[in-house]
Amino acid sequence: MSLRAAEDDSASEIHIPAEIDWHMLDKSKFFLLGAALFSGVSAALYPIVVLKTRQQVCSTQISCFKMSFAIMHYEGFRGFYKGFGTSLMGTIPARALYMGALEVTKSNVGTATVGLGFSDTTAAAIANAAAGVNSAMAAQLVWTPIDVVSQRLMVQGCSSSSGSKNILSSVHSGGNYRNGLDAFRKIVYADGLRGLYRGFGISILTYAPSNAVWWTSYSMVHRLIWGAFGCHMGKRDESNLANRYSFRPDSRAMVAVQGLSAVMASGVSAIITMPLDTIKTRLQVLDTEENGRRRPLTVMQTVRNLVKEGGLIACYRGLGPRWASMSMSATIMITSYEFLKRMSTKSREKLTASA
Repeated sequence: MSLRAAEDDSASEIHIPAEIDWHMLDKSKFFLLGAALFSGVSAALYPIVVLKTRQQVCSTQISCFKMSFAIMHYEGFRGFYKGFGTSLMGTIPARALYMGALEVTKSNVGTATVGLGFSDTTAAAIANAAAGVNSAMAAQLVWTPIDVVSQRLMVQGCSSSSGSKNILSSVHSGGNYRNGLDAFRKIVYADGLRGLYRGFGISILTYAPSNAVWWTSYSMVHRLIWGAFGCHMGKRDESNLANRYSFRPDSRAMVAVQGLSAVMASGVSAIITMPLDTIKTRLQVLDTEENGRRRPLTVMQTVRNLVKEGGLIACYRGLGPRWASMSMSATIMITSYEFLKRMSTKSREKLTASA
């Protein structure tokens, strides 16, 4: 892809490596390397996810610093990795579904939209939005049960570590969960298989638009940054029209632009979808008592509880950790993902043979 910074002949050109499409990838290498890369990313960012989850289910506002200090004081470093084993088991198949659906949809929709006469920029935005929705829906088939189990494990002991008796007064632990398998068994025993898919609908409503917004924002911001950079270089060279400026970014420049684009896209996505994520987390973790029987909360009950606890602002509890988690995860993910695609690209001979 070559982005022109201006329309006249003196404009600069920025030569960015071409997009690697689905048919250009060695699929076995792509999924094997992807599993290893994203497992590492999940391990690095898991403590922030625990912090975000505990803030979302608390009935009072507690700062990130106080929550972190309480977890470390009462539970030690292991408290930040409750449920990680379960989460990791789901990361590999969920990521495989996510990456496969993302690339196939992006490639097919992108080709179709260009064929319909849309510009490259518009086609890229449409393809990324469609890919974001489709990949999120595919991944949630695996991820929702894993999310339910791992989040139950995350909030165990939260009441004692927070220093407040009322923070998780409505949490049903089903007895202390010894591990992910024990939590899985108890959830199925109490609620059936439906218990593992608690919050599935709201998860789709959260992650599908979130992914669509993120990938579309990322695509647009990525192009805008390179376009602005090209315009700057073009103006710098206006005095010498005979020598047009041609810039080929090195790997550091590529990573810097990808990281900045990921952070900006994450901010937009986090703010738009935060209330839905808070409702989803509470639906998956909290229960209520009616006539001595434990029942899952409904969406309306969850919303009413949040409004009672702090109004609309209560829906944004954990926004800081979620934004940080999304930004760091997205930055690492997109740079790792682009690296993964380059590493998994078929050789020229294989590409020629398959053409």
